[in-house]
Amino acid sequence: MTKVSLEGQVAVVTGAARGVGELLARKLSARGAKVALVGLEPDALKQVSDRLHGESGFWHADVTDHEAMAQVATEVKERFGKVDIVVANAGVANGGPFVESDPVAWRRVIEVNLIGSAVTARAFLPVLMESRGYLLQIASLAAITPAPMMTAYCASKSGVEAYAHSLRAEVGHKGVRVGVGYLSWTDTDMVRGADQEEVMRELRQRLPWPSNKTYPLGPAVDRIVAGIERRSSHVYAQWWLRGMQSVRGYLPGIIGAVGQREMRRFEPRLKGVSTGLVGAGGAADEQRQQGISP
Repeated sequence: MTKVSLEGQVAVVTGAARGVGELLARKLSARGAKVALVGLEPDALKQVSDRLHGESGFWHADVTDHEAMAQVATEVKERFGKVDIVVANAGVANGGPFVESDPVAWRRVIEVNLIGSAVTARAFLPVLMESRGYLLQIASLAAITPAPMMTAYCASKSGVEAYAHSLRAEVGHKGVRVGVGYLSWTDTDMVRGADQEEVMRELRQRLPWPSNKTYPLGPAVDRIVAGIERRSSHVYAQWWLRGMQSVRGYLPGIIGAVGQREMRRFEPRLKGVSTGLVGAGGAADEQRQQGISP
């Protein structure tokens, strides 16, 4: 598709305090976009905003709070005059056996990744319809293939992929394009946090190539930016993820068979696996839920 210049475009990025969201904001700003940063860590968001090339602002909000996000959408429109791009990137993760999982953390993964994405779209779709803009929903390899010890994350990312595909059909005739972004294991605080658990790290290392690697953040975000410039329906942060779409129907059966063997191997070591939210972003979300200022 033809590229759309980002010069003068207004882009909203949720989960912008770190990782994919932070670097995406920087790269969009470097291409001339005005950027609105949304997240739970106001100090970190301010630091990101201060380092951007062009005009920017930051909003402290929980993406699962509809009233807060509706207010953010109103204020961003008032500040910049329009919204052209929204990237629903905010996400959290946990791991460990489902039976022993923390039910609060498990539910929170669904709330942030799936419901928070829908709340973000509900808040910003009216202004995107005005600009005939673009909504990019960040999903994951976890939307394509199931994985043991990741029930909440896989469920949330599968759900958000299906939701975004459905939404594309609803709003396309109103000029709004909807894309889904797919990332494999990418070098972020979330992945590094998950890797602190020895069992989770070893399980991932035993995955078949190329899904057992951790990929650098920069090239992944470059691919996302290119997808935004093209208003792509599918954006793949790693080259091989596109090919996974053609075999995804076979993956549940394969993972179900191979996963049983792997879980039997690791069974004696599963008792000590943490089931809370992982990484610095997960810690910020847990502080938010406990009423602690980040």
